[in-house]
Amino acid sequence: MGLIQCKDVCKSFGEKVALDHVSVDIPKGKIFGLLGPNGAGKTTLIRIINRITIPNGGEVLFNGRQITQDDVEKIGYLPEERGLYRKMKVGEQAMYFARLKGMSSREAAQELKKWFVRFGIESWWNKKVEELSKGMAQKVQFITTVVHKPSLLILDEPFSGFDPVNAQIIREEILRLKEEGATIILSTHNMESVEELCDNIALINKSHLVITGGVDEIRHKYGNNNVELVYTSAQELRPVAGVFSVLSDQDDAGRHTAVLALDKESETNEALKEILAQGVAVNSFKELVPRMNDIFIKLVTEEE
Repeated sequence: MGLIQCKDVCKSFGEKVALDHVSVDIPKGKIFGLLGPNGAGKTTLIRIINRITIPNGGEVLFNGRQITQDDVEKIGYLPEERGLYRKMKVGEQAMYFARLKGMSSREAAQELKKWFVRFGIESWWNKKVEELSKGMAQKVQFITTVVHKPSLLILDEPFSGFDPVNAQIIREEILRLKEEGATIILSTHNMESVEELCDNIALINKSHLVITGGVDEIRHKYGNNNVELVYTSAQELRPVAGVFSVLSDQDDAGRHTAVLALDKESETNEALKEILAQGVAVNSFKELVPRMNDIFIKLVTEEE
């Protein structure tokens, strides 16, 4: 059983259906990617989990029971629409948000100092938010989201506004928080981050669930049985009927890189046997698994 279970969640705004019987199970201690095009219903589901919005139907369970406002205090939520008070000092504001999450002044000051040191931003404490760049303000808001050590983190486009170096810092922090036991919902359009970070995903489009499951499982499911073969030979590899066809073969002074399409009925061992029978030296042989970006586009386009 997951930390969060959404069962047949429905939500409409007037005649606009935002979520149509969406069910997802978010495992404990994992990073769960919530994917979908703009307007698909992701943010509505996040707001329902946070009890900002009430569903018209279905239920959300937290640790196997109906989620309550007390449970929401165990959640760290970084919304896509960032919101820091521009005239307040950074440290004062960070303390304010930490206190809102139930931390004492002493505990908040200790934990915030650790985070400011970790991010190398100790000198920002007495700056006003309006003095910070967008990326700097993003760092502060990330800290205020995680400082109370929530058991569930909901991060909506957490890499928005960051340069590649700082985006990587945030990725590393997300992985570290997972290692410390946090469950993380990651809503993002960045498919590279999905592959790098997420254990499981759910794809929502036009208010309903398209697919959910493990990232590796989904990538293999949508694979087309192609493999990359690197081999050494004076001759090009010949296709073998019923076993494999050769989609491409690039020759670089006798070192070939080929893409083969395995017959659905053939096995990898059978293909390798036929390849070796042609007298070539096999350097590497690996499955070509489709990228999440390609799967995302394929599924959403099919929905359209």
